[in-house]
Parts: sequence; C-alpha cells; structure tokens
Amino acid sequence: MSSGDSFYITTPIFYVNDAPHIGHAYTEVAADVLARWHRQAGDDTWMLTGTDEHGEKILRTATANGVSPKQWADTLVETSWRPLLETINVANDDFIRTTEPRHEEAVQTFLQKLYDDGFIYAGEYEGYYCVGCEEYKQPSELVDGTGAYEGQLVCAIHSKPVELLQERNYFFRMSDFAERLLALYEERPDFVQPESARNEVMQFVRQGLSDLSISRSSFDWGVKVPWDDTHVVYVWFDALLNYITAIGYGQGEAKFERLWPAVHIVGKDILRFHAVIWPAMLMAAGLEVPQRVFGHGWLLVGGEKMSKSKLTGIAPTEITDTFGSDAFRYYFMRAIAFGQDGSFSWEDLSARYQSELANGFGNLASRVLAMVSRYFDGVVPAASDYSDDDRAIQKVVADAAAAADAAIGTLAVHDALAHIWTIVDELNGYITDQEPWALAKDPANRDRLATVLYTATEGLRALAVLLAPVIPIATDKLWTALGAADALGDLASQPIRDAGRWGQLPAETRVHPLEALFPRIEAANA
Repeated sequence: MSSGDSFYITTPIFYVNDAPHIGHAYTEVAADVLARWHRQAGDDTWMLTGTDEHGEKILRTATANGVSPKQWADTLVETSWRPLLETINVANDDFIRTTEPRHEEAVQTFLQKLYDDGFIYAGEYEGYYCVGCEEYKQPSELVDGTGAYEGQLVCAIHSKPVELLQERNYFFRMSDFAERLLALYEERPDFVQPESARNEVMQFVRQGLSDLSISRSSFDWGVKVPWDDTHVVYVWFDALLNYITAIGYGQGEAKFERLWPAVHIVGKDILRFHAVIWPAMLMAAGLEVPQRVFGHGWLLVGGEKMSKSKLTGIAPTEITDTFGSDAFRYYFMRAIAFGQDGSFSWEDLSARYQSELANGFGNLASRVLAMVSRYFDGVVPAASDYSDDDRAIQKVVADAAAAADAAIGTLAVHDALAHIWTIVDELNGYITDQEPWALAKDPANRDRLATVLYTATEGLRALAVLLAPVIPIATDKLWTALGAADALGDLASQPIRDAGRWGQLPAETRVHPLEALFPRIEAANA
C-alpha cells in the first residue's frame, strides 16, 4: 500500500568535463533502485539527475578543446551523460542541466532573495583555489606536491597544484547558521547518513564556519549575479540549487510544494557541500531543509578511488557489453555495503554473475517453469494441503519482503537484496528436498507434486516483484514466462509492499517458455 507520502530522490549533478565512469553509474543505479521501489509501492515518486555545466574547470576544458563551454557541454551531455542512463537502465523522471533557463532564472530568484534579506555582502577574499574541486581549500586540505609538482601545494583529492587567488567577491553569511546546523544534526540524527558521515559533518561545523564566497569576477561562464552582472555565481552555489529549480522553485510552486524535501544521494567527497552549505542556504531562504543526505562510499580500483586522471576509471559499457545492465545493477547493489567504500574486481563480478544470478536465480526459474510445463502441460497447478515445509517457504517470502522494505526505508539497498536473496536460496533448497521429479513418477503423489510446484511458482512471483527495481529486464522476462502478465497485469503495477502476501498467482495460469535470464558469458559473447 502507498504511504501517501512523496519520495523525491536526487543524484548529484555531474560535471560534464569528462566521460562518466562506473563510480558515477553506481550513484545513478542506487538512486534508481530506491526510486523504482517507491514507485512500485505506489508512492508519489520523482527521481532527478543531471549535469553541472558552469564553472572555471569546464571553461578551461572547453577552451583547450577549441569550442565554447556550451558547445562542450552539449556534446558531452548528448554523447556521454544521457546515454549512460540508457546503458545502466535508469528510469529517471527528470534530467536537469544548469545551463537551462528554468535553472538559471530560478538561481537568480533565490540569490536575489538572500541579497534582499541581508544574507549576502561584498568583500575581499584571498585563498588557495582548486579548479578540479571548484572550491577554495583550507590549509588542512592541501599537501606537498611530488614529482612534477614538487615544491608546490596540491589538492589532497586531485593531487594537482592549487592557485592563490585574490578577488573581490560576494559572500554568503554562512557563519550565521553554525548553531542552527548543529541543532539540526542533534534533533534529526538521520539527517546525515551513514553515522560516520554525520560525525564528520558535526566535527567540521563545531570547528566554526566561515562566510562563503559565492561569486567570481575573473571569468564569465556562469549564472550572472542579478544585481551585478560583472560577477557570476560560484559554481557550487549555483549547482546545489538544481534540486529545487528542477521541481519549480520560483516558477510553478505546486510541484515544488508536492515533492520537496528530497533525499540526496551523494559521494562522500561532496558531503560537506550537501550537509552544511546546502541546508544553510535553504535556512536563509526560509525553505525546508532536505529530508536526508546520504554520503555513499567510493568505488576503489587497486585500492584507489576511481579516477579518470589516474587512469583507474572504467566505462560502464566495459561491463554492460559483456554482462548486461541487470548484472551491473545487481553486482554494485549487492557486493558493496551502501555507505561504505567498496573494491571493484572483475573476478568478483564474474563469480557473482555465475553463482548468484545464473546458477542461483536464473537456473531456479528455468527449472521450476520447465517442470510446470513437463508435469502439468504448462498450467500452474492448484495447491492442496500445505505441509510444514511449504508453510516455511511462505514465511520466508513474507519475512523477506517485509525486511527488504524496511531496509529500503533506511537506504540499505545491500541489506534489502540480501533479505530477498534468502527466497532464492530457500526455494533452491526446497526443490532439492522435495524432489518433484521423483514425485512425478508416482500418480499417487499428484496432489503433493502440484503443491510443491505451486509453492515454487508463487515464490518466483514474489521474487519477480521484489527484484524488479534491481534487475528489471530479467524480472520482466520472468513475469511474462510465469503468465503473471496475463493473470495479474504489468509487473510495474504490482504493489511491492504486498509482494509477500501468499497466493497471488492464480492456479490455472498458463506459463510460457523462458529464455535463459543470465546466459553463460561464452554464449553471450558468441
């Protein structure tokens, strides 16, 4: 049943200065799985993703490539970032670009309000600026360079030299909000998650907040400051506003009022922007802060954070071209505890594909449907008296469905999948123990055989519903093969929080042939 609440979930908007790697795709898939779950639960769901296209970094990259920043952004959005969503099968509701008029106009509306209310003032600023981060750095965030950068201060994240800048900028009075932010973290312990992220943010704010420089005058690629067109808005101040400009802030308030506040899924490296600067901005504007900010871990390759500049970036198509988008989605949601760092390896991906998807789930579905076809002419039999073993399966399904939904509520996607997979494991064990092929040899066991196979097919029905947000292509094939599309309607219309209720697949439903859900890789590459 629907909770009646809205569920608005966002990814960060990604810089368009390079092509996406699997770290970006990991964030997209996590948000998409959560959105699909809530959508299938009947909640008023909206998923937003998009691209951040302003700032000095993009200006420099575009200039180096001999094109305007807008041309550079247009090309990368159409050739890399939008295709990424198709590659990993993301069903986002909106895609925001910070160069769109709907965004730029609303940014100016927001900024003007803060200026009129006295939260913005002009001042001088000098500091070390990292173009890669688009951020002024504190001394504690800098390290001594090595190799070609020996003798220079470099950004601890990008390992590239920072620039000492002195500008007359406009400042946001962020220091005014330190106490209110600390009160927010105390009153709402789940506002920043996981716990390690919350602790980091609270420690940062307790050290004191400085006012934030929110404009640049040394270049003109950005949103113009509405009262001073010689300045453009600092790229992060501009970009963070996408979460409200995309749903109608300052334009069509009905949608904004319906959906806001949002759940933000971000990488932990940009946590402070979202858990400190962003809520302070909203407080200044008199708007509600986000529902939750979740900082997930990094994908590591060879022990290092994935990075194009360090040649550790892996394009999503390198995986999906061989394993498919379902396997990509399943692997990253199952193998990595959401919120923690996780190491990617081809060996682990291949092993999980074979053991969990192909042998565990795919083979289970093939075996059950083949036996329904062989022993009952392709018609799902009616169950008779349930044994303790049958009732144990029913309990596993009900418990797994409830536990998975609870895990989704805390954004623990990996735990939700682990709960759901208990159904796969228990059904495989159940079939091995019940030996339907042996029961079929004696007509006296006909009723028992029917009960066993109904139990197995109904278990597959529940699995298809529960796994649809994660592996939508395979589950849709299974749903059709079960005959459930004919008997119950589209898979997407099945209420996911009701998936554990037993007996939904009607007896006498006709099953259909099922192609291998996760074929052997050799066959896929042939």
